[in-house]
Amino acid sequence: MTPARVLTVAGSDSGGGAGVQADLKTMLALGVHGMSVITAVTAQNSLGVQGAWELPAEAVRAQYRSVVDDIGVQAVKTGMLSSAALVETVAELLSSTDAPVVVDPVGVSKHGDALLAAEALESVRERLLPTATVATPNLDEVAQLTGVRVEDEAGMRRAAEAILAFGPRWALIKGGHLAGSASPEAVDLLTDGTEEHWLRTPRLDNRHTHGTGCTLASALASGLAKGLTVAEAARAAKEYVTGAIAAGFALGAGIGPVDHGWRVR
Repeated sequence: MTPARVLTVAGSDSGGGAGVQADLKTMLALGVHGMSVITAVTAQNSLGVQGAWELPAEAVRAQYRSVVDDIGVQAVKTGMLSSAALVETVAELLSSTDAPVVVDPVGVSKHGDALLAAEALESVRERLLPTATVATPNLDEVAQLTGVRVEDEAGMRRAAEAILAFGPRWALIKGGHLAGSASPEAVDLLTDGTEEHWLRTPRLDNRHTHGTGCTLASALASGLAKGLTVAEAARAAKEYVTGAIAAGFALGAGIGPVDHGWRVR
C-alpha cells in the first residue's frame, strides 16, 4: 500500500541534523513518504552555518509543481524560507494546495545564525502564516514576529493569541527556551484560540538538540498526513521528538543532532 505523502519545503543542512535532511529522516521514521523542495543550500556543521545560498524562486516553484501535480501530497511542512521572494512564492503555492500545512517560521539556527532576512518578516506575517493549519514558532520566533516576549506559561497564551491573529488555524508555541531552561518540564501550548492543549514532558539534560524544531514540525505534518487530528498529531510529534532529544548524540566539535532513528536502534 502506498504510504501517506508529505512534502517539506526547506533548506538543506549539509551536517544532516536539521533542515530537509532532518525532515526526511523524521518522515521515514514515522512511516510516511517524504518528498522535498529545497529552498536554500547551507554549508553547516556542529559549530554553525558557514554559508547559505538561496535558490531562485522559479526553481522552488518548479520543484513544488513537479511533486504536487504528479505525486500529490497529504501534508506540507515549510522550514527555511530566507527571503521575502521565497516566502511569497511558497505562500502562493500553498494557497492552491488542498492539504494541511505546518509552518515552522524559521528565523535563526540553533547556533544563532540568521536564516530569515529582516525584510521577509512582513511577508511571513501577511502571506505565509495565513496558509498554515498549524504554525510552530519557538519563543525567539514569537518575539521576532510579534514582539511578545514570553517568560512564563501565561506569556505563552499571549504569544499564541498574537500568532493566531496572523491567520493560522492553530498555533503550537514551543516553550523549550522558557525561563532560561530553569523549568523541570519542556512545555508547549497548542491552541486554536478556543481549545487548549498543554504538552508537557520532563526537561532532558542533553545539549545535543540540533534539528529539534524541524523534527517536531515534520513529525506533526506526518501525523496530519496519516489522518490524525491536530491535537493527536501534536501529542505524537512531542513524544517522538522527546525520544529523539533523549538519544541526541555528539557529532563534530559543537552541538550534535537529535537521533531521528531512536526507535529502531
